Amino acid sequence: MEIKNITAMQQDTPDQGKLRLSVVSNTGYAPIQDAVIDISYTGDPESTVEEVTTDQNGQTETLELPAPPLEYSMAPSENQPYSEYTFRVSAPGYETLTISGAEILPDATALQEIRLRPLAPGETIDNIVIPAHTLFGDYPPKIAEAEIKPVSQFGEIVLSRVVVPEFVVVHDGSPMDTTATDYYVRYKDYIKNVASSEIYATWPAATIRANVLAIMSFTLNRVYTEWYRNKGFDFTITSSTAFDHKWIYGRNIFESISVIVDELFANYLSRPNVKQPILTQYCDGQRVSCPNWMTQWGSKSLGDQGYQAIEILRYYYGDNMYINTAEEVSGIPSSWPGYALDIGSSGAKVLQMQEQINAISNNYPLIPKIAEDGIFGEGTQNAVRVFQSVFGLPQTGVVDYSTWFKIQEIYVAVTRIAELNP
Repeated sequence: MEIKNITAMQQDTPDQGKLRLSVVSNTGYAPIQDAVIDISYTGDPESTVEEVTTDQNGQTETLELPAPPLEYSMAPSENQPYSEYTFRVSAPGYETLTISGAEILPDATALQEIRLRPLAPGETIDNIVIPAHTLFGDYPPKIAEAEIKPVSQFGEIVLSRVVVPEFVVVHDGSPMDTTATDYYVRYKDYIKNVASSEIYATWPAATIRANVLAIMSFTLNRVYTEWYRNKGFDFTITSSTAFDHKWIYGRNIFESISVIVDELFANYLSRPNVKQPILTQYCDGQRVSCPNWMTQWGSKSLGDQGYQAIEILRYYYGDNMYINTAEEVSGIPSSWPGYALDIGSSGAKVLQMQEQINAISNNYPLIPKIAEDGIFGEGTQNAVRVFQSVFGLPQTGVVDYSTWFKIQEIYVAVTRIAELNP
């Protein structure tokens, strides 16, 4: 991979953030090798900071880029806590894409997945502009709702149990905005996007967990109650902060948030004798106050004091708030076996995993082919370790909970003929 034109600013700035990019086709989730990515400051898009090319997995090495001082994101401040960069991405046979306003925080790794469309007659350039983070920009405050929805009227509840959906349909605007685009977004990707848009990845892990659980519970309440579809709309949730959470098309996410979502994605918050996930609303606690709701800056302060995620949540929502697990995860070809697969494991689950790894390796040739024999040997362990490396997981060679579901997710992506959203 080639890197050039590193500015003196990067060498002299003490605070650095990290960035790793991946480029895939938006049909079939195939990695795009030799894509060229020009990186510039959003305020000076004509001045290239770095130019990188992708490897055979469609990925770049981890880059370091200048970022503001860490303290800007650790307490409310009028100073912007992240730097903004523009990516111009081009590859033979694909339309050129420009993303402006990507956020780089100090001491955090930003992950930018870039999906390119195959070139249509007459080359076009797509432009994605990322707006300000919700803790820094001006957004409408949440309109308060009951945290538990009534279930007595016919038709208000469609699902009989809590299910983690494969996709949510995000209406990119307020509910009544008929001009807004609807996007099919994988559930985990949606949660990672929202969390990266509404909290800072530099915060304590317990604070991130508490906020991720609140975001997931809120989202699963919308799914469980079919809230918008029962009002005549054809989407699951909106991107309006007045009604739901801020989801931003095309934005980067952060590794610390991504890892926690992978760990918790089947969880939600519940109260005794209440079947539906709790609609856990919150606010920033600085520009907007919200008694009886969690505040984001307050949750950060509690995390600094050593509170665990459930303690933070109970501090705001009461002692009868519990973490629950969904009964079903949709779109998963094979359910979690309930234990990690490692050297010496054998049986049907190992065989399914081996078959899926081999299917994924058709798109990601760095992952070695393995014997489909249902026996977890050293060859399987090595392939799992390479898979984990490619997809940003701890390289243990063990198929734990997060790795199992990541294999399922990527297997579905590479074997689906086309993405639902063009």
